[in-house]
Amino acid sequence: MISRVADHCFWLGRYVERAESTARLLQVTRTLAFDAELPPLSCWRPLVTVSGQYPDLAGQLGAEATGNGEAVQRYMTWAPDNPVSIRNSIRSAREGARSIREVIGHDIWEATNELYLWFTSEGAAAQYLHDRDEVYRHVRRSTQLCLGLVRSTMLHDQPMDFLWLGVMLERVGQTARTLDMHHHIRLAAGPAHQSLLQTALWLSLLRACSGFESFMRREQGRVSGEAAIAFLLFEARFPRSLRYCLQSAIMLFGRLGAAQSTGLAEAGQRLKVLDRWLDDQERSGGIVSDHALLTHVVDEAGAACVALQQSLAGKDPALAPPQPEAAQAQ
Repeated sequence: MISRVADHCFWLGRYVERAESTARLLQVTRTLAFDAELPPLSCWRPLVTVSGQYPDLAGQLGAEATGNGEAVQRYMTWAPDNPVSIRNSIRSAREGARSIREVIGHDIWEATNELYLWFTSEGAAAQYLHDRDEVYRHVRRSTQLCLGLVRSTMLHDQPMDFLWLGVMLERVGQTARTLDMHHHIRLAAGPAHQSLLQTALWLSLLRACSGFESFMRREQGRVSGEAAIAFLLFEARFPRSLRYCLQSAIMLFGRLGAAQSTGLAEAGQRLKVLDRWLDDQERSGGIVSDHALLTHVVDEAGAACVALQQSLAGKDPALAPPQPEAAQAQ
């Protein structure tokens, strides 16, 4: 398998997952802004912060804009100069899919292309003005369709392993960022809103990870911050928990033969260390909601991505196109 194909497969998985996660966070933050009765600054600035785009948005429009719901949604949805906007993620996913159509198959290419054509149409722009929740739902359904087709129509060989590795590593970072929203929202809200905030915030974060219903079934309707954090960190049966994603990525590195490549071996080792750290946290009964530790998770996942891509570029530097790295949590 040539490095160009592996690179495009890896980034296709990341971009599709990133588009879905951004749409999910925007939709859930809208709900939180209405339900929790918090000041707009307390809801929207944390989203920009955990996405890593606070300096750029504040530099363009001023710090006040980072707390403006309309400005944040336009920036995170449409901005062509925002590397993690839904628009850029969908466009990049489509370009990657187009480059490897013969590898991923017609159905996956068609689903990715249809999402791009719809999102760039006048109809999507008009719907955003009148019912943007439906726009975010459409993005989520379409990206989930793409990933479902990957699992059900592609050969389960190296191209799919690289693609799914991109999905899992992106999801590790996105889940950590989502949990880090708790830290930033509490800081922005201040002590006056703490009692009102807790339940609404944890329910929102669970919904942001599509874990609300699974969590409620496991906990029989009882909601607490400790239980929600433990679920999103440690629940090995939930496909968006850090443990599930890390263990899936480690398994994929093993299948790809990480020992044959220095870059792959380094990336896989980083994830194994992170997974052992997660095990230590669970055994000690520690509940991790600390900003620095969650940022460490994002940094380690990002470093694993860099090591993997450097390995691919080392095999064929002329064919490994430069790609924007995932934004780091602030």
